[in-house]
Amino acid sequence: MDGVVLHDRLAAAPWMDPALWRLPGMKPLHLDDWLIRDEAFAGQMALRDDLIVNRQSLVHAIRPEAESGARECLDLVLAALASDPGYRIGNGTVRRPDGIEVDLDRDTPLLTLGRLLQADVCVMTSGPAGHVLSGAILCFPASWTLAEKIGRPLTAIHTPVPEYDSDVAGRVQRLFDAIRPERPLWRANAILHHDPTLFHPRREADPPALRHGAPGGRFLRSERQTLRRLPQSDAVIFTIHTTVIPVDRLTGEQKSSLADTSLKSG
Repeated sequence: MDGVVLHDRLAAAPWMDPALWRLPGMKPLHLDDWLIRDEAFAGQMALRDDLIVNRQSLVHAIRPEAESGARECLDLVLAALASDPGYRIGNGTVRRPDGIEVDLDRDTPLLTLGRLLQADVCVMTSGPAGHVLSGAILCFPASWTLAEKIGRPLTAIHTPVPEYDSDVAGRVQRLFDAIRPERPLWRANAILHHDPTLFHPRREADPPALRHGAPGGRFLRSERQTLRRLPQSDAVIFTIHTTVIPVDRLTGEQKSSLADTSLKSG
């Protein structure tokens, strides 16, 4: 597979909303809006299935401290999908909206989640240094690698992102500490790219020329990110729903406001 699945529209343009564009840019999220699927569902899910089968070691990792949170997350996702008419939950299997049957393997909950949802799922657990990335199914990394980030606290996960300074890091950690199970949060980002490939890993040691592309990318990559604390395990679930759209498919208002925005290229 070529790894390119393009959207027809951008649901949220974060640079047009000051509450989203100012780091860390979190807004309240209704529980009913936690999980979404869109017009790219079938294409993205086919790519996720391929990555999970053929490149599993690159897209999946879990540490023992994340296992209870991952299982609890799977239970909450299944409860949410039960009210989505596109899914059919059976005895040990789930039929997705694209007609694919997925085995409900509770021994590998993150791999199961990776085949049910468009969104990537990260499990954050609390430790002495703050919240740590303890498990993830990450099929669509945006210039980072799961192997380098697993086991790191928030501040180290965002190395070497210049915008993520100590002030922003402190505010994000306070959000993680304060978030309540019944009050999830969401944010969105956007970056211009020349390469629309969804599976886009980059190592921290890659030269700057490989890490940051020239301006004027023809594609816009945006992540809808949510944070939800789990009531039983106390883990925080971080989901990442990725949109890649050609700039020329944005609405007139989105393109006009984008021209006045300093947007990073990657």
